[in-house]
Amino acid sequence: MDFGLNGKIAVVAASSKGLGRAIATSLAKEGAKLVLCARDCDTLESTADRICQDTGAEVTTIAADLSDPQAPATVIAQALKQFGGVDILVTNTGGPPIGNFAALDEAQWHQAWNQVLMSAVRLIRAAIEPMRSRGGGRIVNITSISVKQPIAGLMLSNAYRAAIVGMAKTLANELGPDNILVNNVCPGKIATDRLLALDEARAASQSISLEQQRTQAQREIPLGRYGQPDELASLITFLCSTRASYITGSTILCDGGLFSGLM
Repeated sequence: MDFGLNGKIAVVAASSKGLGRAIATSLAKEGAKLVLCARDCDTLESTADRICQDTGAEVTTIAADLSDPQAPATVIAQALKQFGGVDILVTNTGGPPIGNFAALDEAQWHQAWNQVLMSAVRLIRAAIEPMRSRGGGRIVNITSISVKQPIAGLMLSNAYRAAIVGMAKTLANELGPDNILVNNVCPGKIATDRLLALDEARAASQSISLEQQRTQAQREIPLGRYGQPDELASLITFLCSTRASYITGSTILCDGGLFSGLM
């Protein structure tokens, strides 16, 4: 199936490892040109080299902490400088600190606001005009199953990732006339470093082994296993493609059936 992504310019945030790396690799395999960003320069360059070797894609990188208010615009400027435009934006960020409401102070709320919500807002703001000038584009926000089903102990993630969904739904209406499609993807339990850290914390809190925690968690998933980053990446690649030209304002789960609600 031709996804119509050959030559498209894609900016993928937090793309040195985990979900971001898998998404970038999937887009590269479809012929997209990539702008990758992350805080760790060495890991970022290693990822870019590997993607280039494996796919032959054109890749440029920029080290950036997206919680810095100036960084998102700098990332988009790199896309314009290197490739002359932006067709695809995938917003993504690492998870904020674990904690319930009582454990979180004002500084942690403010930092998570910048890291999770405002990094997406600022990236999108910088990308809209370049997309308009090219006749349209795709924006996909990586959120979490928590926007459908809040996760105990993840107060900051529950609050700010849900805010992204509200922003994106409104933005889809505003940008529809410009042929800019805006969607959200909600990972469930995907095998990443973040999930490992959560499993370790939960195992410690219950005084059980990590393996016991993982077995217990996977029993709750109808498919009986954690998802893989490339499974999420395939969904996002589809949403960025010409094959998804009538999907906007949607929030789509990729969770192996974990979500227990109807919608």
